[in-house]
Amino acid sequence: MAREKPKAKLWLFRYSGWDAIPAALVYIHLGLLLALFLAWNHLTWPERILGAVAYGAAIGWSLDSVSHNFIHNPFFAWEPLNRLTSLALTLSLGTPQTMYKYVHMRHHAGNSDRIGADGTTIDPISLYQYGADGKVEPTWSYVFKQFFRDDGPFTVAAKIRAKRPKEARQALFEFWSILAVYAVLLVLNWKFILLMAPFYYLGHCFSFLIAWYEHAGANPDEPAATGVSTYEPVYNWVFLNNGYHAEHHHRPKVHWTRMKALRQETRELQAQVGVRTIKVAHFLGFLDGSAAPVPTAKASRAV
Repeated sequence: MAREKPKAKLWLFRYSGWDAIPAALVYIHLGLLLALFLAWNHLTWPERILGAVAYGAAIGWSLDSVSHNFIHNPFFAWEPLNRLTSLALTLSLGTPQTMYKYVHMRHHAGNSDRIGADGTTIDPISLYQYGADGKVEPTWSYVFKQFFRDDGPFTVAAKIRAKRPKEARQALFEFWSILAVYAVLLVLNWKFILLMAPFYYLGHCFSFLIAWYEHAGANPDEPAATGVSTYEPVYNWVFLNNGYHAEHHHRPKVHWTRMKALRQETRELQAQVGVRTIKVAHFLGFLDGSAAPVPTAKASRAV
């Protein structure tokens, strides 16, 4: 499938003027995190805990909306602005954006594939990786363990360097930037870092919960049906049309503003291949009774 070409007359934005929205959200997210840190000593403990909960939720939200869309369609026509935005995402998420991009593109290469003849999956976050008997891993095992299965930053950087040395340098710059900034924050207010740490982990678990329902019950062997879609309007509004997940995996370079149109274009094909849909937001998939249960099995091997 041909890649979408950037529009030449936008000047600031590479693909669409609508990217002003997610671009602004990147910096609002980072600004609110900084504001929470600065206000810390003036907050009550219930207010601090509420802020930490919001911090964790914002991580999962961004990984599956703003940060995700930035991977596929960088917002700006001017590359230095994209690098700056990548750094802003890195600091607000506590995850090097360039490394996240590498892992996410491997996810698209495998599309939550089944275990191959070599005993592994192409997709490093495939639901089948720690499943058994041809079934996906159970929901909560995947959600709470997947965070600890990621390759280390230097391993990921080495994999990036094999084909894209410039990106590898950017990835390591982002990694060291996280360490430097959060080390300073630790010195200035260790209580802030101590409270935020478990919610950082839970934020990633939130993203893995979304990921499970984005692919559980999908068909990794059929290009048009490798994702599970939900057309719940509020979720799609807040998560920048992330609900159109079968459509996204079918044509990942299509801009987030064109997901509804892509669905209309591919309705007949989706019906033919049996795209799975649910009626609720992905992170509420366990509440959906409209789709058949997904068979699961847990592998006997360790994390």
